This record gives sequence, C-alpha cells and structure tokens, in this order.
Amino acid sequence: MEDPDAVKNTNKGHVAVVTRRLLIVEDDPGLQSQMRWCFSEDLEVAVASDRDSALAALRREEPDVVTLDLGLPPDPGGATEGFALLEDILRLSPMTKVIVVTGREDKENAVKAIGMGASDFYQKPLDADILTFVVNRAFRLAELERENQALARQGNGTNIKGIVAASPQMLGICRTLEKVAPTDVTTLITGETGTGKELLARALHDLSPRAGKPFAAINCAAIPENLLESELFGYEKGAFTGATQSKKGKIESANGGTLFLDEIGDMPMALQAKLLRFLQERMVDRVGSVQPIPVDVRVVCATHRNVKDLIDAGDFREDLYYRISEITLDVPSVRERDGDALVIAQSLLKTLGKELDRPNLSFAEDAVNAISSYSWPGNVREMINKVKRATIMADGKRVTAEDLELSCDGTVTGNQLNLRQVREIAERQAIIQALRSCNFNMAQASRLLGITRPTLYNLTDKYRIETSQTETGT
Repeated sequence: MEDPDAVKNTNKGHVAVVTRRLLIVEDDPGLQSQMRWCFSEDLEVAVASDRDSALAALRREEPDVVTLDLGLPPDPGGATEGFALLEDILRLSPMTKVIVVTGREDKENAVKAIGMGASDFYQKPLDADILTFVVNRAFRLAELERENQALARQGNGTNIKGIVAASPQMLGICRTLEKVAPTDVTTLITGETGTGKELLARALHDLSPRAGKPFAAINCAAIPENLLESELFGYEKGAFTGATQSKKGKIESANGGTLFLDEIGDMPMALQAKLLRFLQERMVDRVGSVQPIPVDVRVVCATHRNVKDLIDAGDFREDLYYRISEITLDVPSVRERDGDALVIAQSLLKTLGKELDRPNLSFAEDAVNAISSYSWPGNVREMINKVKRATIMADGKRVTAEDLELSCDGTVTGNQLNLRQVREIAERQAIIQALRSCNFNMAQASRLLGITRPTLYNLTDKYRIETSQTETGT
C-alpha cells in the first residue's frame, strides 16, 4: 500500500511527489513576505513569528526544513529565544534541517548554532538567490537522509581511519602522513598522551605497501626492563631459566610489515644500543643466540616525552634519536587544534550514540560552550570518557554540560578573554564552514558570508585557510 504522505495522484493518473514543506520563523512581517516569495510554487511554506507559534507549526506541518531567525520576541535584539527554539526543534524533530538566520555581525552565533545541531546558516540582508540556494541544499540533505539514515552529514575531514579533524594544524599532520606512508622511512610520532599517536602509526602501516603484512606494537614503558629485550628480540631455548622453547620477538613477528615502538622515550639505555644496531643492520640477535636473523620491517616510534630533554639528561642516545626520527610527526594537543574539540565531540557523540542505542543525540548550548572552552588535558582519551558518560546519563535528546561533567557557565578563559581574538576565532570558523558548505567554491562562499570574493581571499590568506578541497583533505 502506498504511503499517503509520500505520494499523491494527479488528474492524469501520474504519481507526483508531495510538495516539500518549509517553515519560516521570522518576527518581521516585511521579511516574512519577502522570504515567502523567494520560493517556487512546488514548496509549501508556513510562517511563524515567535517560539510558541513556531512549535505549533512544527507539530502541525512537520516541515523538512526550518529557517530560524535567532532574534525573536521577547528578545528580538539578542539570541536567547532563538537558541531555545533551536533546542526545541532538534528535540522534537531531530531530522528537521534548521537554517539559522543571523545579522552580518553575528558570526559567533552562527558557529554556535552549527555546533548545537543546526545544518546551515544564512546572513542578512536578504538575497533571494542565496537564500534559495541554501534552502534547496537543506532539502537535498533531508532527502538523502530519508533514503539512508546512516549517511553521515559530515566526514572526518581526513582520509585517515579513526582521525577526526578540521583544524589546519591536524590536517597538516595528516597530509604529511599521507606523503610519508608509501615510503619506508623510520618515523617518530611525538605528542601528549591521548592525542592519537597509535592511530597515526596504524595509518602509516595501512596506507603503505606493507598493509597486508603484520602490524606489531609494543609499549616500552609497560614491560619490565628485564623482560623487554626478550619481548623485542625473542630468545632461544635454554637462554635463561624457564626458556623451554625458542620464541620470536616482536621484531621478527612484524617481518614484512611494521613494528610500532610506543613510549620509546622510556626504553632502558642498555637496550637502546641493541635497538640502534638492529636499525643499522636490520639483523635480529635473539637472546642466547649467536646466529643473527635478517628482518625486513618498517619501524615507527612514539613518545609523549621530549626526547631532546632526555638526551640532555643523558637518558636517551642521541645517535638513536637521529636514527628513529628520519621523519617526525609532532601531534598537537586538542587545545591547540582550532575548532577540533567540538568536531571530535560531535563525531564521538554520533558513534557512541549508535553503540549505546541512543541515536539522534545532540549537544545543548551550554555543552557547546563547555566543550569549546575546556582545555582537555587528557585530550581525545579524556573526551571519549566524558562523551560516553554523557551519552548514558543524558535525559532526552539533548546532552548538557552537566552530563559531560564540565563547567556550564559558558565563560571563555585564558587568552580568549581578548575580544579581538574571540572575534577572529569565530570569523575563521565561519569562513571554514562556508567553504565546506559550498564545496570550496569561493564565489558561493563569499555570497554566503556576505562579503566580496577579493575580501574572502584576503581573509583566507590572513587566517592561513586552505581554499582547495583536495589540499585540506576533506
């Protein structure tokens, strides 16, 4: 039986798609009228002027797309009522695409709304062509999601499995990794705990010609010093008490593939000399053996410690450092990645929501503020724990700062107290969002932002924003 909401019969017996539904939430009668006339007759348009009438229209019309002016009564000069209505819409109808409408100077609110779950934004003054373009794009997205609920609206931003990034700092690391992966150079990955060093090591293996061969990992800090040598190099039968049979070490087990030495900064000095010899000769000396074994393996190392400080303190061999760092990837912390905290948190919420049977969760405004302002000393590892807890504890469809166990006052801290810096950060994020929305078409992006194309080029140069989809790795 046909779904009466999906099709209707015409007088000629043909089947036609039901008119798409749009809800315009705007308190200015003049703008209401102008916006209505922007759209063709095949679009069914409803209008609301405040929060209550908008919620009534949402339930009655079930629109696919909503354009939402954030400045609604009783706060027409602010955005509190608009943000409250945005939360209501996303809670009551999570699949509805919301396009927030802001003034030219309200880029910060546009970025915040996107973080809360809005699908796009549009800036006044009204331009019929741009508004039609943005709304039609939202309808196309809604149609695709109806066809496949699992279709992601936004990719990781990289081609590397497990890495979610949008910041130029992290995208630069990913571009370097993609260039290095096909080679056999020994690579050192440095960065704080929880920044994803092992994921990058696995990506080096997966993107290399060795992808079909073993990937062997060992944590040099987790194994006692007296056992680490036999774990790495293996041993012969009778080499020591309890060695009842010969055993391959991690290096041999990775033959043809990749050996990942995690926390190499904690490797004992005595073992560093033996590792250096292996790296130079590619021959393994098992404990208790006099016959070296040739091994073909790529070596990737990682550490959260400053190796140069270890060298100065006499705890790490300088010659070994130069051998393992033919290429160095210095992974930035989450707090050093512009805008990545919210992007990563949204990806985690989507993934964990599916795993824990809590689909369609989204972040409330206070959660967006808390995620963006928190320093994340534990990086992604800490974020996984907090988002998992929030996914379990959230009431309804909205995750709050309290669910995340973060401060919910929404205040910015540290160097973000400088108003100029805050505006520059918001401006940069808005430009990146506009470029992605337009598939990096500079002309369309400049119209979305309400600026000229030369001005957009000047701003992308100023903020060092890549203007090519290929170059950004998205």
